[in-house]
Amino acid sequence: MSGRFYLLVGVMIFAVANSVTRKLTEIGAQNLIDGRNPISFCNVLFVGNLCALVALLGVYYPQLKKTAFKNLSLRNWGYLLLVALLSGALAPALFFSALERTAVNNVILVSRIEPPLILGLSVVFLGARVNRWVVSGAIVSTLGVILTVVLQPPQGDMIEMSGFQLGIGELMAAGGAVSSAIANIISKVSLQNISLGFFNVIKTALGTVIFFVIALLLYGKEHFMDISSPLLWKWMIVYGTIIVVVGQLCWFAGLKRTSASEVSLANAFNPIAGVLAAFLILGEIPTTAQYLGGLVIVLGIIFNQIGIVQQNKILSKAVPEQKMSNKTNLPPSNSR
Repeated sequence: MSGRFYLLVGVMIFAVANSVTRKLTEIGAQNLIDGRNPISFCNVLFVGNLCALVALLGVYYPQLKKTAFKNLSLRNWGYLLLVALLSGALAPALFFSALERTAVNNVILVSRIEPPLILGLSVVFLGARVNRWVVSGAIVSTLGVILTVVLQPPQGDMIEMSGFQLGIGELMAAGGAVSSAIANIISKVSLQNISLGFFNVIKTALGTVIFFVIALLLYGKEHFMDISSPLLWKWMIVYGTIIVVVGQLCWFAGLKRTSASEVSLANAFNPIAGVLAAFLILGEIPTTAQYLGGLVIVLGIIFNQIGIVQQNKILSKAVPEQKMSNKTNLPPSNSR
């Protein structure tokens, strides 16, 4: 199968994740246990990660050798623990909490602040070189996210900042995107010597443990009273295997077989597919604020694609010249 096919499947799976999560909680609300929802967001995150961890162990077991553990320094373990805290526990918890408080479309659109953040952090900490189109695309996309948040009509939990009413759910989604972006940069800077499979297994395991411990400290063991519910485990086996593991495997398989521009283009369709999934699965119709913010975000994505195409043209001309002059080849891209 072509790399584009794998990318398409990966994007589709990730795009429906938020809508599927919300739908599962609605199914749980229809099957209460003593007035409690067995498929709460905390149970989804914890049990879903456990099921995903088992599936990841089955896929990446050959990479979990003793030498892989011995080659990790204390600094590597420290960075792994930090990445697991940020992207394995904090970011998912914030996204799931956001889904409890606001519309799925808001979570999808606000989370688009992550690519511009990764770009900015890459320029500062990795010395990445970008052209004006890419920078413009990042700025425009960020403005689209701001419009989505600011133009929302007052509803649910709101706070006032500088005269604007901002939703708690939207702010949580933004916090999740920030945590994920920081974890992405840390993994690129400090964990490049770790294999992808080993990284995913350890990050998922540490993230699951960290989330469970924090939830116990904050809410007590009663918070997980319904964790043994057959209904919960039935759906989480499907959720953890397909949404988490199959989505990751397809995405990484696509990364190996396609160019950077194709990966960027596939990733650009994620918010569009996510909004469409929210409509098909939940019947969620975009609001005026979501339409305006989404259109601006799409415009930023278009600018970004133009910039990437121009950068690829420059690189394609530079590579033959480097080979002719026997200069150092460009470093391989990091797919993590």
